[in-house]
Amino acid sequence: MNTDIRVIFVDLGGTFRVIRDDLEYKNAAKAKIAELLGAEGDPVQFFDTVIDKRYDVYRDWCLRFMCEAPEEMLWTRWLAYDFPKDRVKAAAKELTYAYRRTKGERVVVDGGIETVRELRSRGYTVGIISDLVGKHEVDEWLDHDGIRDLFDTVQQSSITYIRKPNPAIYFYAMEELGVEAENCCYVGDNLNRDIIGAKAAGFGMTVAVEYADMKPLKLTEENMPDAKVITFDQLLDIFPARGQVALDKMIKP
Repeated sequence: MNTDIRVIFVDLGGTFRVIRDDLEYKNAAKAKIAELLGAEGDPVQFFDTVIDKRYDVYRDWCLRFMCEAPEEMLWTRWLAYDFPKDRVKAAAKELTYAYRRTKGERVVVDGGIETVRELRSRGYTVGIISDLVGKHEVDEWLDHDGIRDLFDTVQQSSITYIRKPNPAIYFYAMEELGVEAENCCYVGDNLNRDIIGAKAAGFGMTVAVEYADMKPLKLTEENMPDAKVITFDQLLDIFPARGQVALDKMIKP
């Protein structure tokens, strides 16, 4: 592990953004998908038995090739291939938005914005590296919440078409910022994607999040992070100033 950390990259889903479970919210999104496709019958059942099952097949493909498909292809090839292609392509953006909402409402983790602002005030460069479908949601969310200025780079698998743990998506982020891997730390919730990928990219440090509502980390030699945090704002204990790491404040995984 390197203690000369100058850049902190964070994951989005499960790390900087978490899901607020709301059945009405999720079912409304499922109904929207059925409406956009013109599917008949119970929209919730249609989603649960058709769309979500097909997404499992798509996800297997993603994990096998460490790749993300363009959202039009996601819907025309995997999720809604038996609906009129022109209709599906025209609605692809809205369909992807709706699909993401079927999992719950995404909100910034408690203390997330304040923590990133403080890290920046301490001299750290902060960026995002995240796997997700849909090209537009993250940019629109950053603009809507007025927090785009908090992140010096935003790398998304939906833009690069590369998914973690492929180190290439980390390379893109480093190249954009002009930084060295040994001076970078990655913070994420998925050991087998986030941590293994950052290690493969040569990052100087990795931190896993283990929030109270998460399952315990399943650690192996390969996916072992250097530290963990129980709350996002504990990053402030570890990173006192650019180029420094408070070793005595680190929580062992």
